[in-house]
Amino acid sequence: MSRSNKRIREIVRILRKEVKGLSTPAVTLVGKRWGNPFLVLISCIISLRTKDEVTLGASQRLFHLATKPTAMLQLNTETIEKAIYPVGFYRTKARNIKAICRDIIDRFKGEVPDDIDSLLTLQGVGRKTANLVVTEGFGKLGVCVDTHVHRISNRLGYVKTRTPEETEWALRRKLPKSFWIEYNSLLVTWGQNICKPISPFCSRCKISGLCLKRGVLSSR
Repeated sequence: MSRSNKRIREIVRILRKEVKGLSTPAVTLVGKRWGNPFLVLISCIISLRTKDEVTLGASQRLFHLATKPTAMLQLNTETIEKAIYPVGFYRTKARNIKAICRDIIDRFKGEVPDDIDSLLTLQGVGRKTANLVVTEGFGKLGVCVDTHVHRISNRLGYVKTRTPEETEWALRRKLPKSFWIEYNSLLVTWGQNICKPISPFCSRCKISGLCLKRGVLSSR
């Protein structure tokens, strides 16, 4: 086993323990609470460029109205907009939700596809969302990379990449598959609470001694 993978195993072991007292990312909560790939997909769409507490509230309001593609499609766009407001780009997201439901019904026989390539054909779905649906909705292997995962993976010195997509492929090559599903949730939780984008709480970080702190100019 390489030195870097020994280090990442220890990092994951520590984070599993440390995140237990911290808030869980909204989309992960949706996956645990409802265990429904369709609801995970819709909550992912809602969550884009939106804070977790706003995402969870918006998802709950919308799911109170509809929990299946057929029922969601029966809602008019204005109703969806009202339910998910004040999430960012709520009008665009409402249109995307309608288009996604139509595609699921017309092209996928009413079922959310469980592979990344098919998910990427849905309106408004990028690699981050597709990987989240695969992992949180279906429990299948995927590597979801958002800004937190991209930032922390580089800070740790585990990868050296310029974009989240480059990070995804680097992690697919390097990260042990047994960590793929949980890696996103662990790092997102850590990034929201400890490893902040600017001036992270290195003095409180339980993995500080294992981190190369690449790109960290100041810390607390």
